[in-house]
Amino acid sequence: MKPCPANAGPSGAGEVQPRARDERKASEGRAAPTVVKPCPANAGPSGAVKYSFPMPHEVQGVVARAQGEPVTLETIIVPDPGPGEALVKVQACGVCHTDLHYREGGINDEFPFLLGHEAAGVVEAVGDDVTDVAPGDYVILNWRAVCGDCRSCNRGEPQYCFNTHNATQKMTLADGTELSPALGIGAFAEKTLVAAGQCTKVDPAASPAAAGLLGCGVMAGIGAAINTGEVGRGDSVAVIGCGGVGNAAVCGSELAGASKIIAVDIDDTKLGWAKDFGATHTINAAKEDVVERIRELTDGNGADVVIEAVGLPKTYEQAFYARDLAGTVVLVGVPTPDMKIELPLIDVFGRGGSLKSSWYGDCLPSRDFPMLIDLYLQGRLNLDGFVSETIGLDGVEEAFHKMERGEVLRSVVEIP
Repeated sequence: MKPCPANAGPSGAGEVQPRARDERKASEGRAAPTVVKPCPANAGPSGAVKYSFPMPHEVQGVVARAQGEPVTLETIIVPDPGPGEALVKVQACGVCHTDLHYREGGINDEFPFLLGHEAAGVVEAVGDDVTDVAPGDYVILNWRAVCGDCRSCNRGEPQYCFNTHNATQKMTLADGTELSPALGIGAFAEKTLVAAGQCTKVDPAASPAAAGLLGCGVMAGIGAAINTGEVGRGDSVAVIGCGGVGNAAVCGSELAGASKIIAVDIDDTKLGWAKDFGATHTINAAKEDVVERIRELTDGNGADVVIEAVGLPKTYEQAFYARDLAGTVVLVGVPTPDMKIELPLIDVFGRGGSLKSSWYGDCLPSRDFPMLIDLYLQGRLNLDGFVSETIGLDGVEEAFHKMERGEVLRSVVEIP
């Protein structure tokens, strides 16, 4: 890094200056963090500066400190990016059910968690050896930064990568406590540190509130239909569960050219949303026999593809019997570890077809995100329809309650 007058000491030599607010810590025997001031002499082609010394950033972020406790807004220390990492200024982040699972201890017990993962923003800085993104790039964050060298990647299926990358450095609370970022992202924060491969460049004309939703739930649903279920032109599709993921599966089925899209839920409001997203028929499972009704709507046969977006044994069994012979069942709803299902093995054999699970919509972010953003900008994919409300970082806890009550498809945190 070139010496710069902005960092010069009394001798005129380029020096690293301690943060003024940390001088007290140094006097108490604790090392003060160091900071290098930006200098045009160190700017790259874009004018952005790459730093060679740590420059921690103090930002506000939403933290789950303990299982089941309300989340809190806290000061977060975010390191400057190291090799292979990127610092992202978060512009918007959706409130996903996975974040609630983290708060409730349903993912693991590595508290405290920095929540948020369904996000879009702008790259602020990158570390060494980063070539795919640069400061100023508008990106959607993903949790499938493919390694390129695991057995799945080597057999040409990077969408199933078994060794995805996250940032190496840790974000912390102000007292130094290390945070576990949700899905390796932690985007309910003004800035976050991720592996550079977790940043997917897209057209900056797309609204951050809408674009960020592709980072998880909407991509999971669209991909369950298009990638996993391989819905084709003229197919009949049933989607069981019409929350964010299920309604995204409705969108995906329409994009793929399905001729009949049957939405199933116990909530008439959610069924109304499904109609808005392209469902041709709806079934209220609290009032009708789901399997029989789907068969009635498909000439007595069952649907070609049934997408289960709930994650319960009962709804999976409905999906199994509501498909046509040799049809496909896609499980994209996430069950809990204690759930079990029992099916007659002769029915598994006799009905044929495929029983599939969909991981993140079996997406490849570098392929799927830009394509879907293009469809959004062309008016062919209604991402804006998933945004029920926009909120601040201080509104996440209430957004969880609204989600539990079924009042929203997505609350989206917007960060100025």
